[in-house]
Parts: sequence; structure tokens; C-alpha cells
Amino acid sequence: MSRPHDELVARTAVELRRLIARRELSPVELVDACIARIEALNPAVNAIAATDFERARAAARVAERQVMDGAVLGPLHGLPLGVKDLQDTAGLLTTCGNVRLRGHVPAADNAAVARLRRAGAIVLAKTNVPDMGAGANTRNPVWGATGNPFDPALNAGGSSGGSAAALATDMVPIATGSDTGGSLRIPAALCGVVGLRPSPGLIGNDARPLGWSAISVLGPMGRDVADTALLMSAMLGFDGRDPLSYPVAAEPFATLPTVDPRTLRIAYTEDFGLCAVDASIRQVFRERIAALAPHVARCEPIAERFGEADRAFDILRAESFVAAFADTYRNAPDTLGPNVRANVELAASITLADRAWAHLEQTRIARQFHRVFEQYDLLLAPVTPLSPFPWQQLYAEEVQGRRMRNYYEWLSLTYVVTLATNPALSLPCGRDVLGMPFALQVIAPLRADASLLAAARALEGVFAAQPGLGRPRPDLSRLREPRPELRSIVTHPPLFGGGAAGGMPAASAV
Repeated sequence: MSRPHDELVARTAVELRRLIARRELSPVELVDACIARIEALNPAVNAIAATDFERARAAARVAERQVMDGAVLGPLHGLPLGVKDLQDTAGLLTTCGNVRLRGHVPAADNAAVARLRRAGAIVLAKTNVPDMGAGANTRNPVWGATGNPFDPALNAGGSSGGSAAALATDMVPIATGSDTGGSLRIPAALCGVVGLRPSPGLIGNDARPLGWSAISVLGPMGRDVADTALLMSAMLGFDGRDPLSYPVAAEPFATLPTVDPRTLRIAYTEDFGLCAVDASIRQVFRERIAALAPHVARCEPIAERFGEADRAFDILRAESFVAAFADTYRNAPDTLGPNVRANVELAASITLADRAWAHLEQTRIARQFHRVFEQYDLLLAPVTPLSPFPWQQLYAEEVQGRRMRNYYEWLSLTYVVTLATNPALSLPCGRDVLGMPFALQVIAPLRADASLLAAARALEGVFAAQPGLGRPRPDLSRLREPRPELRSIVTHPPLFGGGAAGGMPAASAV
């Protein structure tokens, strides 16, 4: 029986998958509901880049037939999926938000997308990103900017900002992301959803230029912890083209154990001893810690400075950017955005001695995190140092009176954890003093990803039981009017792709 689209798309991915398995929901009905939601709300937030509606409907019909035939169903069977526009999708425009790639239609999926299709997911659309994924403000010259669902005049974070905004507005039940300096955690925090940066190697990545570098990972995003764990269970997988990859069982992620929050030993820090954080964010963080403390075994501050993280991240990030973009910088520099060029140019002044020091410092920071987890189960910190700022502002130039050295220093709360390589999750818990989403960064021991998700679900329950501290929801009635200004920074229209929902060409699957 058909049900209202708004009621359907608001259900969790876990519940939708259960309904499909019980033959109480057709994948066709679900795909159509998500398309209707995209067409209704995407013009207000511009979260969606290229769309694949007709192929998605065809895949949904096949998925429906498999259900009715009693076939073995994958863990994501029939669930519409948003794929970050940095990740190749066969036959569907993948631009990375870059003018040089505005007509790029890959012949094959990347390894992670292929794995998700095999698990039954239906690729519905690509989600918007900053140019080449550089920066935590999702805007580019191909698709324009993504507005925050809670206030489209503000930024949605990045670089997985399109995925986060699409989830927050129920356009898709699950979406992919990736993370170097915080690209899964920051947009999730700013949009009120969950983003997990996994331990390196859990999700095989065949596209990372520096195969032995652990600072960039792929990861899942969902509207709650259980949905994120479901997607993670299907993203896991060994890939021989990724030297960090190794086989991991999906079961601990597919069936998270129940954790009694009263058993958890929690440490917390407002700034890792080095990050600039706005006073209002510190205030809200302290309030969340106070709300959590009575419900756990221990909740104690740590007073440590986590190394020279800023300089180490500068060097390791520049190293990865020059590996990926040096040829383009030499041959077609005008096609690279200012953030990418800044990283490549920084690399020119880095010596071999600098690189050796950075790797040594990263190791010291990782061991410092390990010592924390000899006494505690989780480490909590803020995700972002300030509330969302207008998307027209490329990055936060100042935090609490401290001038930022470059376009990404304001991300230091997340890139300190990147250096340690520990798994970290952005957990929404209420709003900040300006009424925008607030989140805790929940960090666990290296490779304890399933335990992190289980513990985060317990914390999610603690906050949900307290008025105003559960996951915030945007006022969708405010998103019924298109905001063409989000497309105003476009300098070149995409050659293919786009959706009728965003005022772009309707032909999207090439």
C-alpha cells in the first residue's frame, strides 16, 4: 500500500531495510519517495550533484522482483544511496566539483561503490563537494554551494557536505563520505547527522594515490548510529590494490552489541591542548559533558597537549596533495581551485628532513592517544570550533581572536585525530547557542571501530532521553523555496548530469 512520501523517507535505513525484507515496502516506492524529496528540497540546499533517477528506478524494479522471488538479499538491498562526488560511479558523472572534470563519466565504479552495489544499494545521486574535496565548505565552480539545511545561508561543512545535507533533509537514507582532515565528521556535525572516520584499512580504497598514507579514508554517513553501522558493515572489505587494506568481519558492525553506558570510562578535552575554540562552543561542550557524566562510570578531563599537530599535518597533507595534483599543477594550474594550489605550493618548501620529522611526530601523537586509551574507553572532544558561518566565506579566517594560518587550521579539532589514525565519530546532540546543530567527537582506540559504534549508540540513547539533547531536525517548511544564489558561483555548467530538482539539465546518466 502506498504511503505518504514524507512519512516514508523519514524512517531510518535500518527500518526501511527491514520493511523491504518483510515485503511491506517496495524498493520502487522508496526510490520514488526519495526522488520526490530531492525534487522538493534540493533547490533550497543544493546537496545533490548528478542524478541517476532512471537507472535507479530500473534497479529498484529488479530489487523488488528479487524480494518477491525469495532471493538472498544483501544488507543494503533496495536502499537508495548518495555517493560523494569524489568517488567514481560507472556511467554517472563524477566531477569532483572541478572544471577540468566537469564532463568526466567513469567507465567503472570505484571499489567501495562497487561493494555497496553488490550489497544491494541503489545509487540514486552524487552528493556535492568542494573543488577536489579541498576544504570544509562545500562549494565549487561546477555545481555551486551547498547550504546548511538548518539555514541555507550558512555552510554545510565539507568535504562531504552534500552527503550530510542530503541525509539531514531525508533525500537519501544512507550516503558515502571520505575524510582527511575532518571531511566526514565536520559536515555531519554542522548538519546534525552521524559521520564515522574509520580506522585505516577497514574500507579498501583503490583510488588513494599514496597507498601507504593513513590520513585519508573512506567512510559511512547516516542519520543515526545504527544506520551508520549498517552502511559500514557493507563498506568493509579487503582490496589488494590498497596496501593498508585487510579482511574484517562484517558481523560486529551488522549486529552491534548493547552497551550499558554506566560501564563506560570517558575522558574529554576541549581543545587537545592546542586548538582554537570559540567560547560559545566550549560552553556547549561543557554542558553536554555535564549532562552525560551522571550516566557513565567515569567522565574526567585530560590536560595534555597533543604534540605539534599543526605543523605535522601541514607537511603530511601537502605531501598527499603534491602526489595527487603535481602534474595538473604543472600542466593546467588554472583548473585547480585556490585550496588545492595552496597545498601543492606548500609542498615546494618541504624538505626530506621535514617529512621525516612529520612522520615521527605523527607516531608520537598516535602513541599519546594510545596511552589515553590504556585508562579510558572513549575520548570526547568538540568536532568544530565554531558554529556554521556563511557559505560565501571560503573558510574561517579567525577563531576566538586567533588568526588562522591557512584555510584548514580551523579544522584542527579533527585533524589531530586524523594524525593519530584512531576511529572517530561525530554524534549529534542538540543545538549550539545560535540554534545550529552541535555534535561531540567520539574517539576510540585504533581498530576498535565496532566498539566505538556500539558505545556511541549508548551515548546517543543517553542524550535522546534528555529534552533538547537528541539529534536536531531542520525545519523542512523553510526549505520549500529555491535559493538560486547557491548556484551563483558556477562558472561552467556541467556537460552532463544534474537533476531537474536543482535547475540543472535533466539528462543525468550517460
